[in-house]
Amino acid sequence: MEKNSFKTNIAVDKSLNEVFMSINNVRGWWSKNLIGKTDDLNATFTHRDRYLNVTFKIAELSKQKIVWEIVSSYNNMFADNLHEWENTTIIFKITETEGTTHIDFTHDGLTPHFECYNVCSKAWDFFVNNSLKGFIETGKGDPISGNYASFTTSFTVNKTAEEVYEAVNNVRDWWLEDIQGSTGKLNGEFKFFVDGKLQFHFRIIEMLPFERVVWLVVDQNFANTEKQEWKGTTLLFEISEQGGQTQLRFTHQGLVPPFDCYKTCQNAWQNYINISLHNLIVEGKGQPNQW
Repeated sequence: MEKNSFKTNIAVDKSLNEVFMSINNVRGWWSKNLIGKTDDLNATFTHRDRYLNVTFKIAELSKQKIVWEIVSSYNNMFADNLHEWENTTIIFKITETEGTTHIDFTHDGLTPHFECYNVCSKAWDFFVNNSLKGFIETGKGDPISGNYASFTTSFTVNKTAEEVYEAVNNVRDWWLEDIQGSTGKLNGEFKFFVDGKLQFHFRIIEMLPFERVVWLVVDQNFANTEKQEWKGTTLLFEISEQGGQTQLRFTHQGLVPPFDCYKTCQNAWQNYINISLHNLIVEGKGQPNQW
């Protein structure tokens, strides 16, 4: 199938090893919205954005050839062909000649009869010929941003960054009152149960005082569904001082429109962040367990 598949190639004045390392740093040139390792043989990694959910397995990994097998995909831009990428393969062939390294890129199976061919081929052309090439040559690519893949909302208050940071970590006063565990220390874990059944399990994977807090969803089990759509996603709270005020930007990285829960979760986060957490910061009283 490779003969009719999408192909492109680039050449750079970098060593074969530098090129190999750059390709494997997928977050630097293709997407910041990745879950999983991108540089280990047999590892899997997943990209999620508002249009495309795709999981790759690294089937071959050498300085001459890198192969990603597409395990699953969901592209909601094309309602009649949601899973076109499945059973296709991404191939990077790398050769070095007289100080120049060549990359031959193939999306094997992405052929002109695909509904997504025009859009997807243009996207790969940009990411390989512009973003990856720039990343190899200068260390700066142009990957898909975090906000593109996720639900994001923000507000600004006349409070200090310290006050906002402390309120974010006081989760019981703005989100769920009956949380079990620690919500205010790095590597702390907390859980929420309904009728004795686990609903959420979070781990705090990053805490930068007065600037940033990140939660990882370790486990999630919504009532009346077996889908664990939140599992493996992250919740990001970014705090910045702007013109004498403080902005809080909340992002649920990986919460995307294909999810069954998207509209419900989007509405809930809008309320918990923009009403409950906002009121806790400004007035000293939030509205946990309201939505």
